[in-house]
Amino acid sequence: MILAAGRGMRMRPLTDSTPKPMLPVCGRPLIALLIERLRRCGFDRLVINVSHLGAVIEGALGDGAALGVSIAYSREADALETAGGIANALPLLGEGPFVVANGDIYSDFDFRRLHAVARGLSAAQPAHLVLVENPPHHPAGDYALRAGRLAEGDGPRLTFSGIGVYHPALFSLLAPGRPYPLAQLLRPPITQGRVSGERHDGLWMDIGTPARLADLERHLNLQ
Repeated sequence: MILAAGRGMRMRPLTDSTPKPMLPVCGRPLIALLIERLRRCGFDRLVINVSHLGAVIEGALGDGAALGVSIAYSREADALETAGGIANALPLLGEGPFVVANGDIYSDFDFRRLHAVARGLSAAQPAHLVLVENPPHHPAGDYALRAGRLAEGDGPRLTFSGIGVYHPALFSLLAPGRPYPLAQLLRPPITQGRVSGERHDGLWMDIGTPARLADLERHLNLQ
């Protein structure tokens, strides 16, 4: 699942007429770069949630055939936050664990690693998050990573990359169509030591502002 329903307030005025995942990078939509990486890593059945200017995303990507994937859309009248959006999309995601990625990130993370991770998830261990070194705009981080398990509290922390694997049981008690934050949903299983994680030390960029969008364009032009 690719999360693409957000308003992108920090990107205004660019996102007044273009949804953030569709902002162009070297002439291609940001979300197309993510879809290409997912396809190369063996993920060819995608669900994308849409809300703000969702018709623009659907019109550009269609059923995904031009990108070598199959795309279904989970439509939200109003954005439902991360956990609420995932819960709303469960009928499209099936009964097994699934990978979720934010539609506004760029990374060289090898998503192929997550096939095996997904097979190991269960209702008892319902989530696995990919963490990265804290970027300048988020120096405090989100979670500690201790012996492959996430923890909250004091001590050095890393930043959640927006890439995770989840078991549908984690979202089963959420009412479809209601907003709910992912961090709040994850707090109990993290406290209980039931959420695994890994650190990615490669390239990762959160394209949350026009300046970071320009940084990504410069990076890709240098390759």
